[in-house]
Amino acid sequence: MLALSTLDLFLSINEGELLDDFILTLLASPQLAVFMEKYPLFKTVLLKRMPVIRQRLARVLMETRVSSELATEFYHFQHCQLLSPGEFRDALAPTLELLQRLSSPFYPEAASLAAAATFARARPQESFHPLFLQRWRIDLTLRAVTLHHQLLDTERELLLDELAQQLATSGALAPLMAENEAAAGRLWDMAAAQRQQQDYRQLVHYGEFLRRQPELRRLAESLGRSREAHAAAAPEAPQQWMRLRVREPMVQPEEVGGIHQSDDLLRLLPTELATLGIDELEYEFYRRLLEKRLLTYRLQGEGWRERVVKQSAQGEQRQPQPRGPFIVCVDTSGSMGGFNEQCAKAFCLALMRIALADNRRCYITLFSTGMVSYELSALSGLEQAIRFLGQRFSGGTDLTACIAALADRLDTPEWRDADAVVISDFIAQRLPDKLAARIKQQQQRQLQRFHAVALSSLGKPGILKIFDHIWRFDTGLKNRLLRRWRRQD
Repeated sequence: MLALSTLDLFLSINEGELLDDFILTLLASPQLAVFMEKYPLFKTVLLKRMPVIRQRLARVLMETRVSSELATEFYHFQHCQLLSPGEFRDALAPTLELLQRLSSPFYPEAASLAAAATFARARPQESFHPLFLQRWRIDLTLRAVTLHHQLLDTERELLLDELAQQLATSGALAPLMAENEAAAGRLWDMAAAQRQQQDYRQLVHYGEFLRRQPELRRLAESLGRSREAHAAAAPEAPQQWMRLRVREPMVQPEEVGGIHQSDDLLRLLPTELATLGIDELEYEFYRRLLEKRLLTYRLQGEGWRERVVKQSAQGEQRQPQPRGPFIVCVDTSGSMGGFNEQCAKAFCLALMRIALADNRRCYITLFSTGMVSYELSALSGLEQAIRFLGQRFSGGTDLTACIAALADRLDTPEWRDADAVVISDFIAQRLPDKLAARIKQQQQRQLQRFHAVALSSLGKPGILKIFDHIWRFDTGLKNRLLRRWRRQD
């Protein structure tokens, strides 16, 4: 069947203008206007996502097929364009019969034009052929544009429904997760990946808890910046330059590669030249010439040329070190229940915020006598975060199995530069010497950093000595009261 995009091409319908009008109308909708005014970060994100929405709409138009009646009528219209005035007079009656049989909206006007021409001269005039085709073309164009508007109206309703869910999710979580434009973009994509309404009250609850514990939030931010501080302390190498000769592709007009719309008179299609020879259509030809919408051959080809460039020999050394992903192991034993559980979950949420802002991965593993893992930076990260926050802390502590699994993961290529974080009260059995030696070997690579977040002052020093950094946040009643008293001052 005839594709709608093919019909647009031959009728010189500018799909780009229709899509641009659609995007402007979508952005002007009250729901989006209010949201973008309230959350400026998401306004930038949404504007950057507009090309993706535009491509989606263009794909819908390209995949849409017109009805068989419209396709048959269009093919007959093309055939009539190639006929001489005499041949068209002979084909007029069959053409009217075809239009009537197809129930074409153009049939009444076509019959009226034929009757008027026959009454005036007892036979159709010579100018009747181009006039009839011009009116027929206008009618086909009008129907094609109407079909476009119907499709775009349907897509607008679907898009607004999808965006409404993203707006609700992103707006509720923006104060908690959207630290910068990068975080806003990843949060928007996560919200788009959710196909059903989720309960985000737990995320908001732990976000409020984190706001009431600024010391815990600052601790997470310090941990997240530790690699950046290490990179900034490295000495800067002297700048050196070198000249390189490179080859780059060059576009050359060599062979026909298709048909497109332009104002290139030297590569016009024969049908366009035929239009120029018809007096009644001459002004139409010049109008399309000014609008660069004439059908012309597209010429393309490839060649190569050499170019000398200047490149820094120390460029790679001067680049800032990329910050690696987070692998967070959370102790869910019975001793970590209550306030410790709230602190551990809120701390993970703070690390997720940092990961979104810095475009890092955030992988969470809960361990007690077994292990369960979640990746909070994936497209389904919001759903996984909700499941993680819904877990309850109870059971024993198998720290050895957790550290062994952590060491195995750090040996894989995608996690070689990770920051490993263990959140626990570290009230557990001592680690085997073999496992501790393996951790020391991994620390010597200087790519991986081991962090311990100790939520109790009773943690065993023999376990904590394997970590590069120990971040203490004592959750005992005395320290909790001291922190509250300092905040009040």
